[in-house]
Amino acid sequence: MIDGPFFVLTVLAVLGTGLTAGVFCGFSVFVMRGLAALPPAQGVAAMQAINVAAVRPAFMLVFAGSAVLAAVTAVVTFVVWPDGAVVELLLGSALYLFGSFGVTAAANVPRNNTLQEMEPGTQEAAAYWSVYLREWTAWNHIRTVASAAAALSYLLALT
Repeated sequence: MIDGPFFVLTVLAVLGTGLTAGVFCGFSVFVMRGLAALPPAQGVAAMQAINVAAVRPAFMLVFAGSAVLAAVTAVVTFVVWPDGAVVELLLGSALYLFGSFGVTAAANVPRNNTLQEMEPGTQEAAAYWSVYLREWTAWNHIRTVASAAAALSYLLALT
C-alpha cells in the first residue's frame, strides 16, 4: 500500500483529475448544449467569454497542476516502484497527460483560438460555430472520460 508523501501525492492527483473531469463533464452534458441552443452570434460570444475566463488561476491551478502531479507521479513511480500500484499510477498519469492535457492542447485549444479570432455576428463565425460545437464537444467527451479514468486509476492505486 502507498503511504507517506507518495500517498499525499496520489490523493492530490485523485482530487485534481476528478475536479477536472467534473468541469469537462459539465461542458459535455449541459454547457455546450445550452450554448448550441442560442443564436450563433450569442453562442460564439458566450464561448469566447468562457474561454477567456477559463485561463484564470483558479481553473489553471487545477488543470495544469494536475498535469504536473501526473508527471511527478509517473517519475516517482519509476524511481520508487511501489508495491502493487505501479500499473494504476502509470495508467492514471498517462490517461491524464495524454487524454486530458494532451487532447486539450492538440484539439480544444486550437479550436478555441480560431473561434476567439472571429467577430461573433459574422457569417464566418456562424458557419464555424456549428463545426466548432460538434468537434470541440467530441474532443471534450474524450478528455472527460480520460480525466475520470485517471482519477479512478489513481484511486485504485490507493486501495
